[in-house]
Amino acid sequence: MPILLLSLLGLCLVALVAGWLRNRTLQAKLRRGEISEMPHIRKRPEGCCGKHAVCEKEQLMADALAPDIEYFDDEELDAYKGRASNAYSPDEAAQFEEVMTTMRPDEVAAWLRSLQLRGINLPDELKDEAIMLVEG
Repeated sequence: MPILLLSLLGLCLVALVAGWLRNRTLQAKLRRGEISEMPHIRKRPEGCCGKHAVCEKEQLMADALAPDIEYFDDEELDAYKGRASNAYSPDEAAQFEEVMTTMRPDEVAAWLRSLQLRGINLPDELKDEAIMLVEG
């Protein structure tokens, strides 16, 4: 038990020294004009689940600037435009799932982009599956 406590104390000491050295280096760069301000901690974008290394939502938002909308034989989903992602019934979510599971995994990211451009939110219960297919 004392070895564990000493190890934790040593680790804390190393982290404290590393933080102090980093801060000191950044302050020196700031004085020399190499940087204009001290770096800030970046927050996770709102809506990013944090379950994967790169947030796909940022890419989808960047792609949303493109004017063309591609349909995946899913025109019936346009009826859900503007609906909150947590407001779907099980039958309605099943319609989304049917479309998603009948396409190739490499098409899922483009389909999600299409939904976003059309103002259609994916049901919450399908988001994990969609992420797995996109990353897959």
